[in-house]
Amino acid sequence: MKTEEMIEKAMKSLKENGMDPILAKTKEEAVREVEKLLWKGAVISCGGSVTLAESGILDLMRNGDYLFLDREKMPREEVYAKTFSADVFLTSANAVTLSGELYNVDGNGNRVAAIVYGPKKVIVVVGVNKLTEDIPSAVERVRRIAAPKNAVRLHTGTPCEKTGHCCALGEKDMTAGCASESRICRHYLVTGKQKEGRVRVILVEEELGY
Repeated sequence: MKTEEMIEKAMKSLKENGMDPILAKTKEEAVREVEKLLWKGAVISCGGSVTLAESGILDLMRNGDYLFLDREKMPREEVYAKTFSADVFLTSANAVTLSGELYNVDGNGNRVAAIVYGPKKVIVVVGVNKLTEDIPSAVERVRRIAAPKNAVRLHTGTPCEKTGHCCALGEKDMTAGCASESRICRHYLVTGKQKEGRVRVILVEEELGY
């Protein structure tokens, strides 16, 4: 399926699932769309995200007129606790399926926890490189791309950092993987149909993050 067809199908499905998607041509446009969804004095937080950094959205959060719970400037446990009462939580996703589902895998679990419950609004920013056919292909995407690259970035010393792929490639069990104490794949979240208005997805027609 062509990228344009995948975008059209994903946007339609996300809309049907109550996530009211926005399509941005560029990362700069994505920043402007995020800015429209925020307001002066809003308490905002985010999960660790290469996408937010690459797009310029992290800079917007740090330099805008907001109360940003910055995990690089505050104790992380404090940020994690305060995030549950934040106005807006910003994040990316490890994959978005053509059925309009978000798939995320976490180590600590703070990111998936905030997507599920707590913050009044959730804004998910994803590049088209994260579109997948379905959940099984989303699982494989994490095992082949997201997990190994994040392991390298975080210097985990896990097998996937060294080999460039998860040891559980092809396994049907979603949670299959290594036995390393430094494993970053511990919590698995599939986000389906939502109540209208809480979760917004900004799909960017560029490659962003892992």
